[in-house]
Amino acid sequence: MSDRFRFVVVGGGIAGMEMATYLGNTLGRAGLADVTLIDSNFFHVWKPMLHEFAAGTSPNERNRISFLAQASRKSFKFWPGALAGVDRAARAVELAPLQDADGSILLDQRSLSYDALIVSIGSRANDFGMPGIAEHCHFIDNLTEADAFNADFRSLVLQAIGQSSSLQIAIVGGGATGVELAAELHRALDLSANYGLGMDRADLHVTLLEAGPRILPAFPEPVSEESRRQLEALGITVHTSAQVTGADADGFTLGDGSRIEAKLKVWAAGVKAPAATALFSDLERSRSGQLMVRPTLQTTLDDRIFALGDCSFIADKPVPATAQAARQQARHLSRQMKGWIAGAPIAPFRYRDRGAVVSLGDYNGWGTLGKYHFGGGPLRGLSARLGHDMLYRQHQMEIYGPVRALAAWGADQLDEFVRPSVRLD
Repeated sequence: MSDRFRFVVVGGGIAGMEMATYLGNTLGRAGLADVTLIDSNFFHVWKPMLHEFAAGTSPNERNRISFLAQASRKSFKFWPGALAGVDRAARAVELAPLQDADGSILLDQRSLSYDALIVSIGSRANDFGMPGIAEHCHFIDNLTEADAFNADFRSLVLQAIGQSSSLQIAIVGGGATGVELAAELHRALDLSANYGLGMDRADLHVTLLEAGPRILPAFPEPVSEESRRQLEALGITVHTSAQVTGADADGFTLGDGSRIEAKLKVWAAGVKAPAATALFSDLERSRSGQLMVRPTLQTTLDDRIFALGDCSFIADKPVPATAQAARQQARHLSRQMKGWIAGAPIAPFRYRDRGAVVSLGDYNGWGTLGKYHFGGGPLRGLSARLGHDMLYRQHQMEIYGPVRALAAWGADQLDEFVRPSVRLD
């Protein structure tokens, strides 16, 4: 029986993938620990690109990273399956049976013991229990949902072209996801025109609904105002202070009784923890279901359970639910683990705001750095969009290492030269 320390990382998102990669490449490769990553999918994607997958302007198959391949290269193990239970006393997690597409059981329920459990299962949009939202709206919180939206979007575009009619799409949530998706849908239409899908931009009616007084509330007000002007220049209707109270098959109902009719509806508002955090019912959780952690990223009631990224909440000093914060937490904690398993204390995590970027397709983009913001206009907007891409390339560097990351970038450039610039199948 191995006496090596057992790390189990639940969730292969941004934080989980970087955590498992670093621990495997250091402690796992050195024979000091066994590192296992658990995820219900077989591949990792960069979540900030989901709106591009949904619009079809970026091929998701090119941007997937196989967990099995990564585990083989970086000296950790991968177990496919969804988290089904946690036994803190026995220090073990249960994985749900793994099913095929037709529902047949591929792997039975399994149990895995741990010495340290690292939970990084991300977050979901929060429908706040409003009637009709779950039944009638698309969510874009993972690749499966993004693909489902894209399939409906392409079908409805073809239908509108064939019937010489218009297509109404409504997006609830004026944060980065909603704003970027709205612009990306117009970009998809513009790119499709190069392949003979001649839907007039005037026939695509996209409405963006934001409950607050302005879109992009996490950005400086000038960025919000400039972004709104750019969206409206594309023909997108923006409603702020729009309180959605429910949805049905034909659209949304607002608090003042008015209606926004839409064949395709997206909910991209609010943030809550995934349902799986309820499995930790004996640990402290926030009102949104996030696991409460101390500055060391250890849960408040169990030093052997850590939580990173959107599914965690530091009560003393909350951090934003962003890819930047998740990456910083993973980088900080992974480098503390060698000392911790030898008995050293964990240094507290300190979030450093290194700015943010919002990209409106090929049309414009903005970035922030402290109290400064840049972007707007063709050249400055290009710099912001390049900054958006650089965040992804930095993540690839962390996952692949410099040589493989450079090769991936080169492969992407060749692929863009060969493939259509928008999903057509």
